[in-house]
This record gives sequence, C-alpha cells and structure tokens, in this order.
Amino acid sequence: MAKSRNPKNHPKEKKQHHHSQKQDTKPHSWAAVRSLLTCKASICSCPECGEIFMKAENLELHQAVRHAVSELGPDDTSKNIVEIIFQSSWLKKQAPVCKIDRILKVQNTPKTISKFEEYRDAIKAKATKLPKKHPRCLADGNELLRFHCTTLMCSLGLNGSSNLCNSVPSCAVCSVIKSGFKVTSGVSSKGILTTATSGKAHDSCRVAVDDDHGKRAMLVCRVIAGRVKKNPEGNLEDYDSVAGAVGVYSNLDELYVFNPKAILPCFVVIYGGF
Repeated sequence: MAKSRNPKNHPKEKKQHHHSQKQDTKPHSWAAVRSLLTCKASICSCPECGEIFMKAENLELHQAVRHAVSELGPDDTSKNIVEIIFQSSWLKKQAPVCKIDRILKVQNTPKTISKFEEYRDAIKAKATKLPKKHPRCLADGNELLRFHCTTLMCSLGLNGSSNLCNSVPSCAVCSVIKSGFKVTSGVSSKGILTTATSGKAHDSCRVAVDDDHGKRAMLVCRVIAGRVKKNPEGNLEDYDSVAGAVGVYSNLDELYVFNPKAILPCFVVIYGGF
C-alpha cells in the first residue's frame, strides 16, 4: 500500500516554491521603484508660483515668459542708479528729459546668463594671442554698459505684472527678452546697434508714429564688445564689433555688435513724453 504524501516530509519542495514566488515579484517591485524615482527626479516646480513641470526645459520656458521681469520699487538701489544713468546720458539740449513710467529688472534665465559668460570666455581666449594689443579683452572681454532702444506694443511690467505679452515678435522688447537680439538686414546689417547714451539710443529707434503708443522701451545692457574696429571700412573678420558714428560725448557713441550672445539685457526703462 502506497504511503500518503506528507508535506512535512518535503521541506525542500516547499522552499523552492517560496523562492519561485520571490523571483516573480522582485523584478516588478524594483521596476516600480525605479519608475517612481525617475518621475520624481524629473519633476520641477517654479520657485515663483509653485506650478509643477515634468521637464526642466518646460520650467525654463515658463520662467522666461511668465516671470520675465519685475518692477523695481522706490527704495530699490538699482532703480535709483538706472534712473540716474538714463537721465544723465539723455544729453538732448533741444528736448527735455522724457518722463520715466517704470523701471523693470530682466530676470534672465541661467541658460541665457551661461551663454553670455561662455561668449566672454571665448573673447578672452582669443585675446591671449595678442595680450598687449587687447588688454581689456583679456581682463573681462571688454565689457561695457550700453543702451538699446526699441518699440513697446504692450503694458510690460504694469501694476506688478511679470509676464511677456502674446505679440511676440511684433512687440520688440518682449521678443528681445524672450529670445535675445537678432542680427537683421537693412539698417542694422552691420550688427546689433548699442549706444553710449540714452539720447542717442532714442534717436536711433525708428518706429512708425502709430506703433509706439506714446511709450518706448530703453534696454540697459551689459555688452561684451571684444575687439573693436574703429571704422567700418576694410576686413572685419578679426574683430567682434565695429564703431559707428563718432558722437560729441563718446568715441563709441554707436557700437555694432556682431554676435547676439554678446548682449545681456539687464533693465528696461519704460518712458514717454518725448
């Protein structure tokens, strides 16, 4: 007579069965954990408004458009300095200094600042070949504070608003803040025009009477001038910018910059009454 099979007499078989179950569940558990960790690592939240984004590039675009500028208050030191620079360099005897409506700080993204600094490093590297000829380039890329005046089609920064408008590229100032400067054909085919004075920048801004709504935007920018050619004649390959017309108050009243990465807009002066 056959003996009945007792599970206790077969511990090894039971252990193998238990081991088989663990093998089935372990891979699924680790896959779930890895998926969760990957998801959390890619989630980014906006430090300004708390909105959640699944990709870092989406957050950067959000910040560049929704938190592009911030208005400087009356007690802000930067506002007083920008106001003094703007008014003292107006230098238009035939016209009084126009009325400043508001001054905004441009909240440049880390990516934009990184491109600016990388361009500076490239200029400094070129200057090492002729250090005595370009000492300023070797020091800081020949950085200057310059003005660039452009059109305004919206109420940028009004009543504490920080976002850009939806009229890009028609609204030139919002277009510059979002995507940077562009080298275009025509008047500025030599490069991007920057000026030493706010008055000269104002005069250089060519806009239709119906398009500026009585307001203009003056960008106060950091500019890596690099190797400057004093006149536009001849070969420009060995230079990074070229001087335009010589002004009464500065021998670099006009400076055309070849590379858009060389210009970092820092402040926007919204003004009228001209």
